[in-house]
Amino acid sequence: MLNILWPIFIILSITFSITNGNLDVLNKAITNSTESAVSLTLTLVGTTCLWSGIMEIASNTKVVNILSKLLKRIINKIFYNIDRNEKAEKKIIMNIIANILGLGNAATPLGLEAMKELQKDNIEKDKLNNNMMMLIVLNTASLQIIPTTVIAIRTALNSENPTKIIFPVWISTICAGCVGIIMTKFLIKVDKN
Repeated sequence: MLNILWPIFIILSITFSITNGNLDVLNKAITNSTESAVSLTLTLVGTTCLWSGIMEIASNTKVVNILSKLLKRIINKIFYNIDRNEKAEKKIIMNIIANILGLGNAATPLGLEAMKELQKDNIEKDKLNNNMMMLIVLNTASLQIIPTTVIAIRTALNSENPTKIIFPVWISTICAGCVGIIMTKFLIKVDKN
């Protein structure tokens, strides 16, 4: 669908610029937006490298072990028989810790690694199993205490108060996480019946 919409928008905007004599404005907008995109990308790549490295180091510390023990009970209730696959369980816990700390860029590689581990236990390789669906829901909800990636983006875009969004992020991610878990569990039960 996007393969159709984007070309239509581009053609319409170029046509509209030509017919209204605003081709110079369009050229300036293209140049400015590409410059902003490159700058933002470099900022996010740097942030991703930094936090991915920190999460890799943190995975071998006592702090993560303590958080892992706290999360392990919750994870075992949310995921079905996850304790049988210790590698997947550890990757899921690290993924959730990264999301809680707002390190979405570090959480993504951890989530992909967790998915690979979950795929090993998957009987039907061309379909998602229940644990894979739950992981997707948890990553989409992305429960966060410190939304560092969003704060970094707001800082890069010269926001006057980049941390102002913390309280709304707490409310929205907690609500999204609870609703996502409840609905996924409900739909899994319905599917089994």
